Amino acid sequence: MGNPEQGPSVAPTSFTMGRALVDEVHQTPVIALIVFVPVVLVLERTSPDAHTLLFLLSVVAIIPLAALLSRATEAVAAKTGDAVGGLLNATLGNLTELVISLAALQAGQYLLVKASLAGAIVTNTLFMLGGAFLLGGLKHHIQEFNRINARFQACLLFLATIAVLVPSLISEVDHPPALEVSQKLSLGLAILLVVVYALGMLFSLRTHRELFASVSHADDHEKTWPLGPAIIVLLVVTLLVALVSEIFVGSVQVAAEHLGMTPAFVGFIVVALVGAAAEMTTAFSAARADRLDLSVGIALGSAAQIALFVAPILVLVSYFVGPEPMTLQFWRGAVTMMIVATLAAALLSNGGHGAWYVGVMALALYAIFAFTLFVLPPAAPS
Repeated sequence: MGNPEQGPSVAPTSFTMGRALVDEVHQTPVIALIVFVPVVLVLERTSPDAHTLLFLLSVVAIIPLAALLSRATEAVAAKTGDAVGGLLNATLGNLTELVISLAALQAGQYLLVKASLAGAIVTNTLFMLGGAFLLGGLKHHIQEFNRINARFQACLLFLATIAVLVPSLISEVDHPPALEVSQKLSLGLAILLVVVYALGMLFSLRTHRELFASVSHADDHEKTWPLGPAIIVLLVVTLLVALVSEIFVGSVQVAAEHLGMTPAFVGFIVVALVGAAAEMTTAFSAARADRLDLSVGIALGSAAQIALFVAPILVLVSYFVGPEPMTLQFWRGAVTMMIVATLAAALLSNGGHGAWYVGVMALALYAIFAFTLFVLPPAAPS
């Protein structure tokens, strides 16, 4: 009598799980690229000298892992409330970029680390924001979003770029200070930026959260994963990202030479685009659904996380992981691009309205930066 009762219960459960997996792939198609993760892990064991192929495959493999990280983070944050959810998003929202940068930091590839940080800020403020304006504007004539939130994130970004500008400027004076002075300055600035970001989260999530309410009338309710599976996915995918990132960093230098790219270009363009792939998918689909508030929040909020949280954390961690402490001293071109991108994002989002040509202007500025960096690669910063 027990078996007949068990039979019908197992089949629907398996069918439901399978159906859920299919629906997830339909919702986020890049997850289907997860098949490349075991491929790159096996190839690294069997052909460790195939640097170019390992580089290309690891780039493809990181994309679905970033998408899964994003979905799992959203699910965990949705179950823990605004305050804890905000902290989780700050810590895990840019986990892909953080893990890649940690692997490069451990390998002593500071130029790749700094290029990926600068590239992530510029990519989020110009490419992701511009793409959202363009795709949303092609479907909707005019879109509205909360310009107070946009201004707030732009101000945070501007503060972070000034903090990066200071150690970069002092290296250009007639009698530049010793490396130890630059390291101490960067350490102090890193701690200051983390504190400012924590206070900014308190301001936007607690004391003045009514100012950051969405102006969109679209339905913001989305079906999220249960908390248990989300945490398991978060842990497993984090481990896989770490493994694939180590392969990526180990192959990037040789592969970049074979492909005619510098590590700076790879970090500024390739790593930034790959790391933000999942967030871009969400931002672009939200803009098409007339939820431009969400798109602007993802683009500028993610850039602020990189500038005020990820970069300072890497400076602090470099004292324990890297060959020597990392500074916040970037090459002048990177600093210029970050400042221009921040000012452009502030100007383009100042009115609280979005249209497709606004996106064209942002994407054109990003293309100018990318082409310039490809043609004129920077020298390694000291």
